[in-house]
Parts: sequence; structure tokens; C-alpha cells
Amino acid sequence: MKVNDQKKLEMWKFGAQEVFYSAIGAALYMVLVVATNFLQIPAVKNISFRPAAVIPMFFGVAFGPWVGLLSGLAGRIFGDLMSGQGFWPWWDLGYGLMGFLPGLIWLGLCNYRGVWEILKAEGMVVLGAGVGMGLASLSEIWVSHITFAETVKINFLPEFLSNIVNGLVLAPVLMIAYSAILAHKKSPDFEA
Repeated sequence: MKVNDQKKLEMWKFGAQEVFYSAIGAALYMVLVVATNFLQIPAVKNISFRPAAVIPMFFGVAFGPWVGLLSGLAGRIFGDLMSGQGFWPWWDLGYGLMGFLPGLIWLGLCNYRGVWEILKAEGMVVLGAGVGMGLASLSEIWVSHITFAETVKINFLPEFLSNIVNGLVLAPVLMIAYSAILAHKKSPDFEA
């Protein structure tokens, strides 16, 4: 097996380490959602400004697509239930996709501090938010019996724009902080 093939297989593995990181990501997302759910976007029903949206995006970039998917999916489910928002499976899946898609560049990142790596991650953050929130918003056509134009205006745009603002601002901060943690772990002074 070639080295590149081996690395590609690594991206799709799901073991104890991925379960651990997924649980941490979901818990962080849940806590941040509960703490910030009061930040409702004016004139938009049931949509809040969620800095927590960066958690599945970052966990996907740092630990792979499955971790990003589960961080967003489980974090959204438990965060909404703890906030009294109920269970919305399409929105939960949308947040899972928002972590999964950025995770697809996981193998291509070596330096979480590099400008090119941050730009790649930010592109995937926008793609993940677009696909994830697009899927979730389209579900509102059937669930809420509204038109496509209405769901774009009252669901997609507020949620997508809020999430990309949070992702584009906070993902680089988390990537640089994670890079510093990795560098510290590799230093000869670090004892595990």
C-alpha cells in the first residue's frame, strides 16, 4: 500500500480517539449554545447568533471529518434540547455537515498556523456552512410550508451569514492556538 493510500485510509478511520474528540467537541458546542442562545438575531424567528458554530468546523479541521460531523450533530441535538429548543433533525444534520466538510482537508494540513492552511480551512468553513445550512433551510419548505424565497430570507441567509462570520473569525484563532499546543507537546521540555 502506498503512503498516500495509507494516509487516505487514516482519514476515514473511526476509533476510540475519534469518539473521544467527538464527545469533547459535542460537549463544548452544547455548553456554548446554552450559554449564548439568548443572542437572538433581530427580526428572525428561532435563529440566534451562535459562536459555538465554530466548534464542529474547527474539530473537523483538527481531527477529521467524522469528528467534525459528530461534534456538530450531537452538539446541536443536546444543545437545543438543553436550551428548550426541541429536536430538529435536518438542522442537526446541517450542523454535522458544517463540521464534516471542513474535516475533508484534515490530511492536507501540516501547519495550523500557516496562511495557506488557514485560507484552505476558511474556504471549507464557508463551503460547510453553505451546504449544511442549505440542507437545513430547504427542510423548512416542507416542515414549515413556506416558499423557497421565504426560507432563503428567513432561514438560510441569517443562519449562514452568522455561521460564516463566527467561522471565519474564530476558526483561525483556534487553529493558531491548537498549533501552539502541538508545538508545546513536541518540545523537549514537555513531559506527558
